[in-house]
Amino acid sequence: MNDRADLPTRRPGGLAGRLLIAQTLVLLTGILTAWLIAGAVGPTLFHKHLAEANVGATPAQIGHTEMAYQSANAISLSLALLAALVVAMAVNVYIARRIGRSVATIADAASDVAGGHYDVRVNPPGLGAEFDALASGFNQMADRLGSVERTRRRLLADLGHEMRTPVATLEAYLEALEDGVATLDAATVQLLRSQTRRLARLSEDIATVSRTEEGQVRLDLHPVHPESVIAAAADSVGEAYQTKGVRLVTEIAIGLPELSLDAERMGQVLGNLLDNALRHTPPGGTVTISATTSPASGGVVLSVADTGEGIPAEHLTHVFERFYRVDTARDRAHGGSGIGLAIAKALVQAHGGQLTAASPGSGQGSIFRILLPKDE
Repeated sequence: MNDRADLPTRRPGGLAGRLLIAQTLVLLTGILTAWLIAGAVGPTLFHKHLAEANVGATPAQIGHTEMAYQSANAISLSLALLAALVVAMAVNVYIARRIGRSVATIADAASDVAGGHYDVRVNPPGLGAEFDALASGFNQMADRLGSVERTRRRLLADLGHEMRTPVATLEAYLEALEDGVATLDAATVQLLRSQTRRLARLSEDIATVSRTEEGQVRLDLHPVHPESVIAAAADSVGEAYQTKGVRLVTEIAIGLPELSLDAERMGQVLGNLLDNALRHTPPGGTVTISATTSPASGGVVLSVADTGEGIPAEHLTHVFERFYRVDTARDRAHGGSGIGLAIAKALVQAHGGQLTAASPGSGQGSIFRILLPKDE
């Protein structure tokens, strides 16, 4: 990457020079205006006051007095305007340089950011609230861009890692089929289909989590009884639970309030949580999905608890991150894309709710709680 070769260069003294010229023109205009007004108005008023005071008996005396006034007025006005010009120019040069340096600093920092250096920061120049707000906004922008860039790199690395296994499997089996080493029997077809489904699921999950995190998912909100959503989610995974030998228990409190939900999206959330619980619960274990009224907010708390592997404390704060796995090898063997919990959290937040995870520790199960607010 050529950091700054393609960026336009600033002409030296551009803003500071123009600002200084503009301020000088204003100052010179003020001096010229003051001089013209003093020359036009001063003698007339002075002559009027001489007449009212009856000073000077002869025209020669009056003329000499007026000349003395004009000379004194010209000298004093010239000295005053010259002193004002010097002071004003000094102030103008100082302000122009301060503003020029501040703008140049931000421009240089912007060039660095454009070149991919997102760690650059700008100190508040102390030229007023507007410049301080500009510096703060720039720093926030650079921080956000840096975060986006780090996420992009991590996402690309994770994607490459996630796609490597199914792509390698597909390639190996296709080569084996071409060389006649393997035959296209039912088992081979099933394996190839499972790998293509894994790639398709990964693609769909990435698109979903990106839309939800960017606020681009439209929710079709309607008054819904939580019982119906829970029942639908439990039915959708019932066969998978029965096949693995994991018991699924449903516990719904009486008198739950209606909630404004997108039933399909909330069903997707519960489905992801139930799939996650099934992957990490051994045969003979139990997964319990429950719903109760929140005594604090009056909303509804949906919980998915399992008796499975549990989550170590140091991993709890990361389980909702994309592609994060407590045990990479084991989770990949379970077939998860690593995005299901991130999708669930984003969809719950889109409903105005909260999704949290808790676990006593490894081997002691885990519980995921969804807090949904009560309709106003």
